[in-house]
Amino acid sequence: MFMIIFVLHDPDRLDQLLAAWEKAGVKGATLIESTGIHSRKKVRVPMRYVFSGSSVQETGNVTIMTVVPDQEMVAKCLAAVEEVIGDLEKPNTGIFTAFPLTTGKGLKKSYQ
Repeated sequence: MFMIIFVLHDPDRLDQLLAAWEKAGVKGATLIESTGIHSRKKVRVPMRYVFSGSSVQETGNVTIMTVVPDQEMVAKCLAAVEEVIGDLEKPNTGIFTAFPLTTGKGLKKSYQ
């Protein structure tokens, strides 16, 4: 089993990405709204009143976690990510990681 963690920079592409992962065979995923340290360090000017809510908007990331059965599925997920998002070596795309799991409980039997 492998854990995949993908930090998606553009949340507007989330549904498209999840559809691509589902097509690749991913059975489920956990989604977490997240913010990186770089975004957190941006200088913010305090404002008492905001008259146009759409002009002042903080954007965050979505961190997606899933467990897949093998390295082949990891490769399929990475290919799906880059098909939807583009080359992850470019800035403001995302971060894809995967690592082997030694223990997993509560997972579907097909993953164990």
